Amino acid sequence: MIQDLIQSSDEMLEKEEEMLKIETWMITNPTSIQIDKTLKEAAQMLDRLDIDYLPVVGEGMKPVGVITANILINSFLHGNEEKSVLTSISEENFFIVRTSDSLLDIYTSPINFFAVIDDQNRLVGFISKNEILEGLSWYVKELEHTAEILNVILDSAYEGVAVVDKKGIVREFNEAYSRFTGIDKKVAVGSHVQEVIDNTNLNNTVNTGLPERGVVQYIQGQAMVVHRIPIWKNDKVIGAIGMVIFEGVTELYRIYERFQENTIPNKQEQQSPPKKERESRKMTLDQIIGASESTSTTKRLARKIAKTKATVLITGESGTGKEMYARGIHHLSELSSGPFISINCGAIPENLFESELFGYAEGAFTGAKKGGKPGKFELAQNGTLFLDEIAEMPLIMQTKLLRVLQEKEFERVGGIEKYEINTRIIAATNRNLKEMVETGGFREDLFYRINVIELPILPLRERTEDIPPLVSNYLYSICTEYQIPVKSITPEAMSKFVHYHWYGNIRELMNTIEKLAVLVEGDTIDIHHLPEVMIDKEIIEKGQRDEQTTLMKREKSIGDEREKELIKRILKKTEGNKSKAAGKLGIHRTTLYQKLKRYKLQ
Repeated sequence: MIQDLIQSSDEMLEKEEEMLKIETWMITNPTSIQIDKTLKEAAQMLDRLDIDYLPVVGEGMKPVGVITANILINSFLHGNEEKSVLTSISEENFFIVRTSDSLLDIYTSPINFFAVIDDQNRLVGFISKNEILEGLSWYVKELEHTAEILNVILDSAYEGVAVVDKKGIVREFNEAYSRFTGIDKKVAVGSHVQEVIDNTNLNNTVNTGLPERGVVQYIQGQAMVVHRIPIWKNDKVIGAIGMVIFEGVTELYRIYERFQENTIPNKQEQQSPPKKERESRKMTLDQIIGASESTSTTKRLARKIAKTKATVLITGESGTGKEMYARGIHHLSELSSGPFISINCGAIPENLFESELFGYAEGAFTGAKKGGKPGKFELAQNGTLFLDEIAEMPLIMQTKLLRVLQEKEFERVGGIEKYEINTRIIAATNRNLKEMVETGGFREDLFYRINVIELPILPLRERTEDIPPLVSNYLYSICTEYQIPVKSITPEAMSKFVHYHWYGNIRELMNTIEKLAVLVEGDTIDIHHLPEVMIDKEIIEKGQRDEQTTLMKREKSIGDEREKELIKRILKKTEGNKSKAAGKLGIHRTTLYQKLKRYKLQ
């Protein structure tokens, strides 16, 4: 077993076993489809939810198989859209597991989809290769002696995997890749990657530091879908991983071409949904880009939050992606079929706030629209209402909002009819609400009403591992949108991106990349192309922090010191028993391990 290669301490084993459970990485309460539904209904659900597969369940929510987009394409081509999903479900590419099972029991399996069941054999979760890969990435990152572990994992992997160093020399070459290429592993290791793999771009990945995901590469005349991922250490690229996702995409292309041929005559009759609707539908947690432990932890917490109706407060600096997380939570919730309505509390004049939130009745005031107008609460019925920048809400409106949240009903301005609400509230702020409560700028009772669960998002400068994949993604998408050649970026320039403080966070990063993509002539962005603020060492070090930022950092430092002392005191009381200490602190055992590492208390 792989666990035999890991440190034998009880603390490490407990953490690994807990984190490797399928329950930790699965998609909880996944959207499913009943066996009596038609293939057409399944296709409509996939389109509405913007997903690629659906678990199929029978009586009592017992999973019986999975229906995928590829299966549906084939069924539609043969005119079977009105047939039951039961006639086309995939049973061979589908397996049933339990929440307590480990990723290590399933990661070598060629099966792509796993239904997770409870003691009554009811579907409670779903896990695919994507979630398995995410879990194993965490696992490998946590281990100190990864070389021996990596050999075991690579040789057991179903996909082809190659690892090169900073010079492009192959250092790892697994058995799957060896079987496919016909090149012996002993010959491949030590050779330059261009001598081993046809049409590879892995050496350029090392030079640029830009990841590439889902690109087509022809190996021995066959089209393959591959990932190329740079390996960073101490802010430098020290190598890259190349991974073949699946073989034989020729058949997939053929199916897609046949599908296009059948749909092109009707293409002009179809109208694309409005841009805002498309963007809203596509905003899921899986599309939040980031390779850091912080981002993975935040996404896992968001998935757990999504399965409840609890009110959420998302905190973080401007530009960190708070609305993306809000939309992702909505997408995974039981209210996902309902609307997602967003309102920026800092952009509405105070005298219009009440009518914006609750609407107004006919004749409520001079010029009122005939029949009245619904407010955001009505529009968000059976869905999610996102209150962005809630710290900017006037005090009088805070009082009215609190009453609505308590009574679960409201009236339009100027009306007498009461409207019951079935709406999930997600609030967001870039300010310290607790501090505002103390100074009288925010109602204490409303603060505790909206802060049932807090989802903090770290600023970009505290999760620098996320910067390279973000740069790669935005550079590609912006160049594609403007129909200009896709640019690359030198390692020196990428290093400046990683070291810059990004006080505007992802929003500032996107704006910088857009400016560079448009203005830089040629195909490469180098260090001399960057804005002065990014290459001026003194500005980078000082960061031009304003007084408010300094005070917030000082407050955080004091808070960290208090937390450290509290943990030390509790550990002393529990005589070093970390499970008991976590219980007394009211936090998960994994969270305690992270804090011990952070405060160097291990």
